[in-house]
Amino acid sequence: MEFHKILTNWYLRKSRDLPWRKNQNPYHVWLSEIMLQQTRVAQGLPYFLKFTEAFPTVFDLANSEESKVLKLWQGLGYYSRARNLHYTAKIIANELEGQFPDNYKDLLKLKGVGDYTASAIASICFNQPNAVVDGNVYRVLSRYFGIATPINSTKGIKEFKELAQTLIDIEQPGIYNQAIMEFGALHCKPKNPLCNECPLQDSCVALEKKLISELPVKEKKIKVKKRFFNYIVIISKNNKIIMQERTQKGIWQNLHEFPLIETMHSIDEKELVLNDQFNEICPSETTISLHNTTDIIHKLSHQHLFTKFWVVKTNTNDNDAITWEKAKELPVPVLISNFIQDYLSRKN
Repeated sequence: MEFHKILTNWYLRKSRDLPWRKNQNPYHVWLSEIMLQQTRVAQGLPYFLKFTEAFPTVFDLANSEESKVLKLWQGLGYYSRARNLHYTAKIIANELEGQFPDNYKDLLKLKGVGDYTASAIASICFNQPNAVVDGNVYRVLSRYFGIATPINSTKGIKEFKELAQTLIDIEQPGIYNQAIMEFGALHCKPKNPLCNECPLQDSCVALEKKLISELPVKEKKIKVKKRFFNYIVIISKNNKIIMQERTQKGIWQNLHEFPLIETMHSIDEKELVLNDQFNEICPSETTISLHNTTDIIHKLSHQHLFTKFWVVKTNTNDNDAITWEKAKELPVPVLISNFIQDYLSRKN
């Protein structure tokens, strides 16, 4: 039996019941694919449900405030995805009259839509024969065909895309693309794949040559950078706090945070009070306490943030200060959200 038929038969028996598979609504498929980049289905599903409840149509998403989009996205990470999502929704709603492009080439023109997402929408929603290649597909193809070319190399990306395109089911490209992705997610898993009950076991090169644990191959990652963050949580006399919008380019652009001092290493209170930035930020009469006794390590893709939260209480009031309840409504990095929850739970 042909490769695509085996996977399609498996998919029709074993696939998960997911809301974006209920129909071929391009808005739902687009939303799910953007959310599931760098995110597992179990983590992404609640966000999909929240978004479709808050924004039932692409027009609702387009007409929303970016701050609301970012708040609902909070915890998914890679916030540029949310900003691009909002931007593209406006283009589709206002310039394309709510209609998604029906082909790969035009889908690729949308901000935040790359080869994978364009292929997924084109095939699932419009029956176009464009093969998807995500982490699951890389794993299935590298193992089944015994390919050791690094999947994150320029050569590997080209090689796997070309191979995937030759395998696609022309008659049911959307079903096939979902089948191979689902097969990689549930069956040909990164660890402990279900080889003993695999419908492809008779012709899998990696299984035959005992290379399952060695494939796929990835080039070494970029060295992780260490950064040291000191958040200054200024609490006024009337129990209000100062928060700022992070306007500079970066992963947390347009999210809110406490005043931040970044240092070259982890510092103690003595070093903090001698810091020029701290003396510019804080009133002269304050009491300082360290909320977390050890650095909170927040891991991002290419950097680890070693973070301290310094609670600074003052005897003055600040007109720009906000309540804790208001702070909980703002879009913030999950690092900040966790602190707010932890701090308030200790006070109650």
